[in-house]
Amino acid sequence: MESQDIQPQDPNKEEIITNKQLSLFSALIPIIALVGMLTYNVRGVFGDDALSGSNQFILLLGAAVAAIVGFSHKVKYEAMIEEVAKNIKSTAGAILILLFVGALSGTWLISGIIPAMIYYGLDILNPTIFLPASVIICSIISIATGSSWTTSATVGIALVGIGNALGIPMGMTAGAVISGAYFGDKISPLSDTTNLAPAMAGTDLFTHIRYMLYTTVPSLVVSLILFIIIGLSIDTSGRPDVHVIQKTISESFNISPWLFLVPAIVILMIVRKTQPLIALLIGTLLGGIFALIFQPNIVLQVAGDNVEGLSYASKFYKGVMNAITVDVSVATEDASLNDLFSSGGMKGMLGTIWLILCAMTFGGIMEAIGALSKITEFLLKLFNSAFGLFASTVASCLTLNLTASDQYLAIVVPGKMFAQAYKDKGLAPENLSRSLEDSGTVTSVLVPWNTCGAYQSGVLGVPTVSYLPYAFFNILSPFMTLLFAALSIKIRMIKDKI
Repeated sequence: MESQDIQPQDPNKEEIITNKQLSLFSALIPIIALVGMLTYNVRGVFGDDALSGSNQFILLLGAAVAAIVGFSHKVKYEAMIEEVAKNIKSTAGAILILLFVGALSGTWLISGIIPAMIYYGLDILNPTIFLPASVIICSIISIATGSSWTTSATVGIALVGIGNALGIPMGMTAGAVISGAYFGDKISPLSDTTNLAPAMAGTDLFTHIRYMLYTTVPSLVVSLILFIIIGLSIDTSGRPDVHVIQKTISESFNISPWLFLVPAIVILMIVRKTQPLIALLIGTLLGGIFALIFQPNIVLQVAGDNVEGLSYASKFYKGVMNAITVDVSVATEDASLNDLFSSGGMKGMLGTIWLILCAMTFGGIMEAIGALSKITEFLLKLFNSAFGLFASTVASCLTLNLTASDQYLAIVVPGKMFAQAYKDKGLAPENLSRSLEDSGTVTSVLVPWNTCGAYQSGVLGVPTVSYLPYAFFNILSPFMTLLFAALSIKIRMIKDKI
């Protein structure tokens, strides 16, 4: 996924739990139960509202099924809880980042930073070039920061707003943002997953990046072509007049190029390897200060009516704190912009955090009972050919993203399980590291209950199922690595390196 956003545990100390008493069928029972329950819950009852709470409980029910399987195979309750605790502990960074992103989006709204991005973005980006331009913009930011999460939390939010103002479906824009963000994250030497994959496979960082370009660049090019085709086919007739929208924005906010100083500082800090939590905190505080300077009337507005008896300083304090912590909105004369100019603050991220905690509970119990290693072991034995080994790696990464709900496990577990198999086939370790990234890193965002899918959906305000069909880069990447393997294109052998 990301980068410095979440620091995984030392992969060399990561213990893969095995359970010789557990059969493959038993390992699959919790997955079959979870998929069945989720299918009924989403398609049969709740639809897009499933992530508001019911899916979270379904994940806990899936964890309960896994626990029953564990009990029947002599896995102790304490061992399961310990693994769940380890999983939840590993997401502490993600949870804190989500809270700070919520806080940052609130102060960046009332300060006029996000409205300014939309205002000037409407001048530059028209519907025809908007989607491919979004991919390129997010690619550049993500390469520079090494973080798809930071990219989405800054320029991604603004691009979704611009696209919405242009009349482009939010799912399309979010798909373009995620495609660019994950391309940049994937090839940036600052990204933690880009460092983790070669460490698991046994190769070095820059060999991994160079070798990964063979599949990554074609995936991006195809994605850009698809977005260009969509852009050319978008019907611009009946689109809202951008000048009217800009006029409404300028009447509601004090728009100034100086507002871009705050996101520039945040991005610069992350490029210079400042810890993301520190950068986001500073970005939140600067947003609050700029709100007091540029939008004092809006700060007083979001402070609410119940401010009688408070000094002006207290009113301003309350307005900024409301933006950081709870739901706030700035009303305009254009009803279509009112939803755009609203933020849930830290409170708005609680649903996503809830989802992550429940997903980590399911993944933790699945690992504790040895189900994850059993499934990966089966996939490893499924094929004997070199292509079969690549296919097993891809399938294993996808399965772990679906079941463990964490992209780090989708890299670490297959990486450790498959490393020797690649050597036995005479395949250089960069083949494995590339496959891990092409299938483990980029597909995590396509799973609603995965930490990455939950984060991106929560930050961008777009359901995973809405952006999934347009996250072309993420969909194409595992197929591209399989295509190269099937055609024996750029498949490096160990003897070739001697």
